[in-house]
Amino acid sequence: MTTRPPADRWSSWQTMDSGRLLLISVAAMLVVAAFATTTIAVHQHGVQMKTALAFGGFIALGELLRLALPGGREAAPIAMVGGMSYALLLHVQGTPGGGTHPVAQTSEAAQALLVIAVAATGMMVGALPHIAAGRDAGLTGMCTRLIAIACVAFIFRTALVGFVMRLSWEWAFAAMASLVLLGWLVETVTSALIRADDVRARFSVAIVDEMRVQWPLGAAVGASVIITVFGAEIMGLAELAVFLGPLLVTQVAFRRDAKIRATYLQTVRSLARVTEVAGYVEAGHSRRVSRLAVAVGRELGMHERDLLQVEYAALMHDIGQLSLRDPIPGGATVLVSAADQQRIAELGAEVIREAGVLEEVAELVRCQSWPAQGHNPDPPIGSMIIRAANTFDDLVGASTDRERSATALDRMRLDPIGYDSHVVVALTEVAGRRLAWRL
Repeated sequence: MTTRPPADRWSSWQTMDSGRLLLISVAAMLVVAAFATTTIAVHQHGVQMKTALAFGGFIALGELLRLALPGGREAAPIAMVGGMSYALLLHVQGTPGGGTHPVAQTSEAAQALLVIAVAATGMMVGALPHIAAGRDAGLTGMCTRLIAIACVAFIFRTALVGFVMRLSWEWAFAAMASLVLLGWLVETVTSALIRADDVRARFSVAIVDEMRVQWPLGAAVGASVIITVFGAEIMGLAELAVFLGPLLVTQVAFRRDAKIRATYLQTVRSLARVTEVAGYVEAGHSRRVSRLAVAVGRELGMHERDLLQVEYAALMHDIGQLSLRDPIPGGATVLVSAADQQRIAELGAEVIREAGVLEEVAELVRCQSWPAQGHNPDPPIGSMIIRAANTFDDLVGASTDRERSATALDRMRLDPIGYDSHVVVALTEVAGRRLAWRL
């Protein structure tokens, strides 16, 4: 068993993109200001430590129980519930001093900074077990969540808390729900900006994909925050323990769905390797074609849901070769006749349809041999992408020779009937680029 060499920490900081560095820098400045102000507030006025420790521990537990989402994303919904709830807290039943929010004698800004200090402490404590286990600390995700909590805390504590406390519960509910929505938007937009840079996607596409993935979890978090804030006025801090159970059940459901998706993709990847193990195609061909096809699709502005179908189809685009009596030399279908290419595509589509749940993927595989022009009906864009990516890898393979790449691209560029010009332009852009490993 081989071990992965340790990462060069200095090199990783040097290659970190400016957007992520800016995010971490802003979060770091907020944390420094929060700890400095909170230290002074504790010395001069005192802080309701019981409340701070309860919410800090709640946030730490949430960070410990992080959740994996589709596309390599990571979320901490329980931590967000704790942080947002502490930011919007009005009264805590049973606390001294009339039950008002901690450090109520200090300025509104100090109250918001206390929220940041408690949230940051909880996040750091919750991240320690991940670091001890050798996993990623998740610094970017923690900074994103902290910025969202900070925005809600500053707006509520400095401008709205007194106004909301004079409103009826219906209007207070509406005001808090709006702030929770704002916090979710801040987190989602920030995550989309970072992700767009990571995977070289258009921001307009990344934000739609991010909202599509995050909104079910965001709705659950928002509802839990409102319940926690109003429940604290009746039940006190005991409500954190009471509501933890439903939150854990919700998180288990999301985690199970994410595992099913991951297992599904891993099964498809394993099935795609059958043609390699059987010697019908070169080792790594399916993986290279799938990564190249996803990169081309992303360059063309395809959404993540469609890219997933393209990835599945690209991984299994050669599975029809298993029906051949004699393997094609090197597995390069670009070297055989159009009729043979179509037969391989049809057989592969039939195999995929047997699964009963990959109808769209089977259709992409079936149409992959169709020319871009002159065929009725026109092939789907995903099929045209797979056709171009497959041809490129058949001609270039794992080689990094730029002349071979240029020759392959020129061949497709000079065949506007067989290959879509927009797809070839996108392929030219991404060929040779270090491709993102994830959707």
